[in-house]
Amino acid sequence: MKLYLVQHAEACAKEVDPERSLTAQGRIDIDRMADFLKQADVVVERVLHSGKRRAEQTAERLTKALGSNAGSLHVELEISDLINPNDNPSAVDWQSESCNRDTLIVSHLPFISRLVSHLLVKNENQPLTAYTPGSVVCLELVEDAYWQLNWMIRPELFSRSYSAKRKTL
Repeated sequence: MKLYLVQHAEACAKEVDPERSLTAQGRIDIDRMADFLKQADVVVERVLHSGKRRAEQTAERLTKALGSNAGSLHVELEISDLINPNDNPSAVDWQSESCNRDTLIVSHLPFISRLVSHLLVKNENQPLTAYTPGSVVCLELVEDAYWQLNWMIRPELFSRSYSAKRKTL
């Protein structure tokens, strides 16, 4: 089983948009990330998000891109009330029967970072990742016993590579 743990893309300030929808840059960043994940043949069976507008929009964009990788598999968006910014990462048993499918989770800081730490070293207060909006961490459950870090990618890497490609064209 693989978990793709995503911090929602860049969102508007609450003063600008009380619902905190994605900014134009946030939409660009997450679409680039979605293209990357699609090209990497990432396939998920579940996509969970917190229900907050910025997480929902991020999840929708990723699901749309990854849906075609799933072939005949229908990927549905699900709202979870256990993955909000200040929720306890140990409250969800990611190794339970209901969580045995490759899953993409779109959430918020500090929850998503604390979840990575909880799964990898059993200490949610030990920072292991430097998330920026739109970042993805891929963890894999090995032999149903422990989680390992497969990779992490941040959207600013795409901004640099896209800019470099455009300059050479």
